[in-house]
Amino acid sequence: MEKTEKAHCLVFFCPIQGHINPMLQFSKRLEHKGLKVTLITTRSVHKAMHEGGGEQSTTSFSSIALETISDGFDGEGGSAQAESIQAYRDRVREIGSQTLAELIDKLSASGHPADCLVYDPVFPWALDVAKRVGIAAAAFFTVSCAVTNIYSLVHNGLLKLPLNPDSEILLPGLPPLQPSDTPSFIYVPESYPDFLKLSVDLFSNLCKADWVFCNTFYELEQEVNKIDEVIEYWTTKFWTFRTIGPTIPSMYLDKRHEDNKEYGLSLLKLKSDACMKWLNAKPKGSVAYMSFGSMAEQGEEQMEELGLGLKRSKRYFLWVVRTSESVKLPKGFAEETSEKGLVVSWCPQLEVLAHEAVGCFVTHCGWNSTLEALSLGVPMVAVPQWADQSTNAKFIMDVWKIGLKAQADEKGIVRGEEIANCVREILDGERGKEIRKNASNWKALAKSAVDEGGSSDKNIDEFIAKLVQN
Repeated sequence: MEKTEKAHCLVFFCPIQGHINPMLQFSKRLEHKGLKVTLITTRSVHKAMHEGGGEQSTTSFSSIALETISDGFDGEGGSAQAESIQAYRDRVREIGSQTLAELIDKLSASGHPADCLVYDPVFPWALDVAKRVGIAAAAFFTVSCAVTNIYSLVHNGLLKLPLNPDSEILLPGLPPLQPSDTPSFIYVPESYPDFLKLSVDLFSNLCKADWVFCNTFYELEQEVNKIDEVIEYWTTKFWTFRTIGPTIPSMYLDKRHEDNKEYGLSLLKLKSDACMKWLNAKPKGSVAYMSFGSMAEQGEEQMEELGLGLKRSKRYFLWVVRTSESVKLPKGFAEETSEKGLVVSWCPQLEVLAHEAVGCFVTHCGWNSTLEALSLGVPMVAVPQWADQSTNAKFIMDVWKIGLKAQADEKGIVRGEEIANCVREILDGERGKEIRKNASNWKALAKSAVDEGGSSDKNIDEFIAKLVQN
């Protein structure tokens, strides 16, 4: 597709690392295809990026500009200053709407008017702002098509809550699900009322959107998830529903953009050298990598069992334990296991997953981590915690067949022996052979989707063409 400088796209992301990464990668894809792209974040996140110990690569942004708006919590701590999730949402809607409109007006006055706002539907009011100032708007869902569909069905009253815990759930466009396979906000709504409201409110004004994008790829959710039915259903409500993922840096997939080797914006301090040096000394496919993302918090009993599982597996392991979680580690664990394992506070996950020494990924099944492992052909041991992770785990084991789910006991604890068994089976067992084969196949399909002429690449080209026409 020919490059054009005629369209200017604003990308407004939610200040959570798991939302930042995919939206930033999508921005880079747009920029490489010739669009002018401006990223928008809150002032508190911008401050955290520069002062809070996080790192970012200025070269990785290429010519993408970065602007800020206020969410009403510009001081130290940002959104953490709010007394509740709902209080933050109310404040950011009030202040964010005003400052986002002011920013769009400022860009117009500078001679670079915006043509479209790509926004995270966690902030549904951003769509109203775009329509009020007269520009196109595209919602960007950072979860799977399956999960997006489930939340939509709840919003439209087609999935009634509370669920019957003893009944299988049959939903249009989805495989048969047990209640526990649905997102935790759906399965136990009384435990997460604010998050349930937030998840359902994503669809409150979505009918006004010109496009709806999902961070997945057509082939991944085509068969069992009946993605054609979902696309047809959504397209009757919106101008266009399109898959545009996986949003992984190009050099880990199609390798068309040599300057795109990392996400480029992290709110956390990355530890690279120690991890990679340690992995370089390990045999191919011998290491179990365990990480539960930037938000998950484990109880002390669960932490003890995770450590026990790694020890009992008798395999090499690399375990990421955030500094805030390290106090829960069994006393002396790192020292006792130093011959087999390495415990770090953070690491460059893409580099680790791409390393030939890594044979499996013990993961919480966040959607970004799931897509990263799948795109790099790494089998998974699924240990879901909350939100959409149980749904992702269902697909990992039963639909895509690229991993095993570690089963929790009656207390909700995944025991060490269960972790050890899953790790050993994937690294050395008979089921592991088939899982590794499937993982390799999905890796090839993920690359094809974003490569020139692939399903996601075509969808991005279509979006750009329509922007340029208008």
